[in-house]
Amino acid sequence: MKISELASATGTPVETIRFYEREGLLPAPERADNNYRVYGPPHVERLAFVRHCRNLDMTLDEIRVLLRYKDAPQEHCGEVNALLDEHIGHVARRIRELRELEKALKELRQQCSQGQLARDCGILNELTQAAHQAPSPRSRRPDHVKGSH
Repeated sequence: MKISELASATGTPVETIRFYEREGLLPAPERADNNYRVYGPPHVERLAFVRHCRNLDMTLDEIRVLLRYKDAPQEHCGEVNALLDEHIGHVARRIRELRELEKALKELRQQCSQGQLARDCGILNELTQAAHQAPSPRSRRPDHVKGSH
């Protein structure tokens, strides 16, 4: 099948498929005489695996590790277990962060109980004041899982 057919079959944009190929998550397909990429069932299966992992918010680096073991079924999967345990920890931290974010947003919402002139809006004023005190984006999440999300 051509790349457009693979995209349709898996619900994946063509550019995403090309990106995954460049990143080494999908093997390079064969080329037809007209130089078109030719994909087969193994590509569909692997792309489905990658997409499912991405839906679980796994990084590309995490997926690379999983694919390495998937491609070597005779290997011991202890590292896979450790990877998933680490990812579960990351998800738990993100849930805590999101709960804190929700609380902060609710507190911010209380700064303006009714519509009024924008210059008097408690939300806008609070956001402006907080922006001057905010830490740099690089220092906010030092424990974030490395790898492309």
